[in-house]
Amino acid sequence: MIDAASASRLLTLGALWGGSFALVAMAVPYLGPVALIALRLGLAALFLALVAVVLRRQLNTRRDAGHFLLVGTLNSALPFLLFAYAALTLPASLLALFNALAPAFTAGLAALWLRTPIARSVALGLMLGFAGVAILSAEAILESRVVGDVTRIASALAAALVAPFLYGVVGVYLKARTIRTDAFDNALGAMIAASLVAAPLVPLSPPTAFPPPAIWLAAGALGVLCTGAAYLLNFRLIADIGPTRAMTVTYLIPLFGALWAVLLLDERIRPGLLLGGPLILAGTALATDLLRLPGGRPPLVR
Repeated sequence: MIDAASASRLLTLGALWGGSFALVAMAVPYLGPVALIALRLGLAALFLALVAVVLRRQLNTRRDAGHFLLVGTLNSALPFLLFAYAALTLPASLLALFNALAPAFTAGLAALWLRTPIARSVALGLMLGFAGVAILSAEAILESRVVGDVTRIASALAAALVAPFLYGVVGVYLKARTIRTDAFDNALGAMIAASLVAAPLVPLSPPTAFPPPAIWLAAGALGVLCTGAAYLLNFRLIADIGPTRAMTVTYLIPLFGALWAVLLLDERIRPGLLLGGPLILAGTALATDLLRLPGGRPPLVR
């Protein structure tokens, strides 16, 4: 049973990460995907570095530099950029739901990469998840009216699907890695590496106009609260209730994502979201063992 303090932290984390999609949707038309994400990563890295100074933490860059670069690129820089690009076209509530596919991708990739058994629940979960994606994608494409819109929406959907896939790749990599790195060091090192990857790209795609103050405020909240502070909150949850229970935040993010999108962006909840959303959440719950089929978990293949 989760105590009240941990439940409160879990809800706060879901609200922060769910809100990040609405903040990206607000700021990306002004700053562009590259500049926005470079700013987000830089602010998060600065926030975590200040926390490290207060806690007197030091990174083992000699041993972990390559690891930080890999995790920072595949788990932060690229997924954030892909979601920001998709936010130029797709609703924030939809992107928050696509994000929930990450644990399902991790489970599927672990079966392929680590040769772990594939249980019936995992296989069914993956099928349900991608059925939900198919419904949401079909609705988005059918709502477009010209060929150019179809191409743009298809590329945005592809970006929104690749982002959680990359989260899954990193999840399996971290499971397979024999050298263990502290969770806080992982976050700080990866965030610094990710910001160093994104910053040089800004001159290639700079903002076209100076954004109004509200957009700077949204970008600041995105970097400091929804990224830096959210990582710290996640570490505390993992320490208090364990990684499995902490992972249930995955199911809160789409709910808060839709709520923030309605409140901040005046988005409407589409029928496809009501049909495809539960399929994705149920599929992810099955693939990650939060839900189980009757009769246990007999493997299909090894």
